[in-house]
Amino acid sequence: MFRLLLLLLCSLNGQGAHWSQFRGPEGTGHSAAQPPLSWSENENIKWKTAIQGRGWSSPVIWGNQIWITTATPDGKILSAVCINATTGKTLYEKNLFEVESPQFAHKFNSYASPTPVIEKGRVYLSWGSPGTACIDTKTFKILWTRRDLVCDHFRGAGSSPILWNDLLINNHDGADTQYVFALNKLTGKTVWKTSRSVDFMDLDPNGKPKRDGDLRKGFSTPHIIDLAGQPTLLSSGAMAHYAYNPVNGNEIWRVVERKQHSASTRPIYGQGLCFFPTGFGKGELLAVDPNGKNDITQTNIKWRLARSSVPEKPSLLHVDSHLYLIDDQGGLVTCLEAKTGKEAWSERLGGNYSSSPITAQGRIYAFSESGKCTVFKASDQGFEKLAENNLESGFMASPAVHGNALILRTKTHLYRVED
Repeated sequence: MFRLLLLLLCSLNGQGAHWSQFRGPEGTGHSAAQPPLSWSENENIKWKTAIQGRGWSSPVIWGNQIWITTATPDGKILSAVCINATTGKTLYEKNLFEVESPQFAHKFNSYASPTPVIEKGRVYLSWGSPGTACIDTKTFKILWTRRDLVCDHFRGAGSSPILWNDLLINNHDGADTQYVFALNKLTGKTVWKTSRSVDFMDLDPNGKPKRDGDLRKGFSTPHIIDLAGQPTLLSSGAMAHYAYNPVNGNEIWRVVERKQHSASTRPIYGQGLCFFPTGFGKGELLAVDPNGKNDITQTNIKWRLARSSVPEKPSLLHVDSHLYLIDDQGGLVTCLEAKTGKEAWSERLGGNYSSSPITAQGRIYAFSESGKCTVFKASDQGFEKLAENNLESGFMASPAVHGNALILRTKTHLYRVED
């Protein structure tokens, strides 16, 4: 019995030591930890480390290493940073790529926005088309790089890579080309590459087709789910949402929406439905039955929510049988019944939001661009604020969890917040 208990504790500690990708181990923003409820610049801060450059990528963690990416504000130097999770000391910092003529990036974006993905022994870092790299986390040796994954990101890269089996998978949706691809994680070689089946074009004043960058641009991170024992890759493009077979990249189905553009949130799955916020413009949230083939736009959308409070950048949370949405402009939190889209309650937090929320121990943590974090109860019975905390610089990156500590990246620093 003692041996069994010891193994269980080791397993739990191992899980708590890893925050391997954007939005955590499962990519859903859920944590089994017990993060602190309250903090400030003078309370529950174990360490605070300044981060050079400018980057909105979120921290990823394996064991005692935290990895992030950063860049010079002009995008000409792209760097990787590794920090000791216990002490906050920098273990590794290296300029991996130099870019002579960087693509344009919107002032709201950065040149280091995609979040790395990490596993035992290796970390994979992406800046989009300008460069992708794999680093040995023990020796810090660069194992492979790719600089030939062409894409005009138009307003800057945003899609983060994910791991599935031996594949490193990501989206590239740009003004010139849109595709999903998988690299062999050991060698960096392309395993498959699938062009989007729908190309969005508009008409110029003379009635001739033109390709509008915003109508073709996407920022979303892909997500793997299990459907009746079959792995399925969910991937949002510019104005369409897709399911692919991750083994070979073959498209299974698509949902096409032409009212919004530049989908940015990571898709999630729950209650037998896939949930896709549709992007910028007239915000909508689509609940899609994933059991279909080819174009399922007219048949498989089970409900839709069309309102300005549908988030453009913060990803959704699915907790028990409900969805939680946080609006970018004004921080309106909405709790919906996942199966039907029926509103349970809404409450305005105030402020603007780009960071994706997380949930732990029945709480939801929402981080604003001004540095405020509102902690409230994950309940369909009504809004109940538990705490409000502030740090000196705002949040663009999403939080990570290490043990029972929050690892928070602001615009200028990385923090370890712990009771």
